[in-house]
Amino acid sequence: MRVRYFASTDTLFIELRDAEVVETRGLDDDTLLDVDAQGDICAITIEHASTRAGAPGFSYERVGA
Repeated sequence: MRVRYFASTDTLFIELRDAEVVETRGLDDDTLLDVDAQGDICAITIEHASTRAGAPGFSYERVGA
């Protein structure tokens, strides 16, 4: 998984897995889902991320199994 924040466009890009994207689906005017041929989510793009998702502040925690 990779998370990238583009300050110049206030865009948050969350790549869940590296796969061929066959379709981009809009959830609303500012949220896009990239999906593969099976319809599984590959990535999420969030526009206006500083107000909608709290970016660029980010916290990560790995929880053991």
